[in-house]
Amino acid sequence: MRIWAGAHAVDDFYQGLVPAAVPYFVLQRDFSYVQASGLALAATLGSALPQVPIGLLADRFMLRWMSPLGVGLAGIGAGMSGLTASYPLVFALLLTAGVGIAMFHPPAGRDARRAAGGSATAMSYFAAGGSVGFFVAPALVTPALDNFGMGATALFIPPAVLMGFVLLRHHRRTSTAPVTKARRQGRDRPRRFAALTAVEIVRSTISTGLNTFISLYWIRHLEASSGLGGLALTLELGGGVAGTLLGGRLADRIGMVRTVQIGNAAMLPALWLMLICDDAYAALPLALLVGLVSNIPFAVLVKLGQDYLPSRPGTAAGVTLGLALSAGGLFMPLLGMVATHHGPRGALAVLAILPVLAMLFSAFLREPAEDGPVPAADPSLIAG
Repeated sequence: MRIWAGAHAVDDFYQGLVPAAVPYFVLQRDFSYVQASGLALAATLGSALPQVPIGLLADRFMLRWMSPLGVGLAGIGAGMSGLTASYPLVFALLLTAGVGIAMFHPPAGRDARRAAGGSATAMSYFAAGGSVGFFVAPALVTPALDNFGMGATALFIPPAVLMGFVLLRHHRRTSTAPVTKARRQGRDRPRRFAALTAVEIVRSTISTGLNTFISLYWIRHLEASSGLGGLALTLELGGGVAGTLLGGRLADRIGMVRTVQIGNAAMLPALWLMLICDDAYAALPLALLVGLVSNIPFAVLVKLGQDYLPSRPGTAAGVTLGLALSAGGLFMPLLGMVATHHGPRGALAVLAILPVLAMLFSAFLREPAEDGPVPAADPSLIAG
């Protein structure tokens, strides 16, 4: 799983770069709140719309070139976004980065599932790779943009190009090895998968909203420095890494559905506790707590989605890792309008109500029936 976890970290670094850079587009480029939330929408449109067709192709063909190309596009698009003051061009570059992200997730999720076998813990390592990328992004982007301005986004292009070459080399090394297709473990359950997708969309809206507005909340409402706002985002995303790994272990012990329901229920008090606290420093541990509890269901939903669609693991990964997670960005312009009239705290207050919907939809989830063998791990995908 090392190759796929590392590639996922690099790929999702560029998703984390967008919310880390949004406050600087507001502060240094004088973009409005609506324009800033539109940048999240740009990355969302690029990463969400192609996910299902790419997933369908990944289930039919190997497409070994797609994940390396996707990582490269994600890095180049996001890295070049800070080099221009033109809003339409920034929008187009982030749209391109989103398309790259969309090209990575379905084939990578398919291959990671083969490597993980039936273990939710193993799958959590792959999912946690993406969370690590999100976590590292603000920790690196914030000081770079503070010290060198928006043009510093170009410093983050090389890692994407390097990881693209690593994946190509890995694919060439394993291309001659026989690839065992995952065997079906029961029938497809599209209705349960639809309920799972609804949970993902609600969680995506909360996650994307937090990533977009939490730094601005610290800066504008709590009157903290931009560095402290970046730290709040870093802690929230760092908690997400721990929550992802914790969720995988919980799922192997108490079941996937129960783990998802616990994570959704815990979001409600965690978000309100953060909003009640008006001290910029005392609220930092609460940002960490919000990130932790909100990501407990992350890897579990990815595996559960593939168990609901055992015949189409690439499509399931495209939806759970890509489409549903990105779909929350479609609601960012609405949150931007709320923030324009009521500030970033108003936008976060709206997000603090949404866990109720996630709890409602997760009540329709069920554990997959144990009516078939779990697909064996593919040694050719574990190699390296």
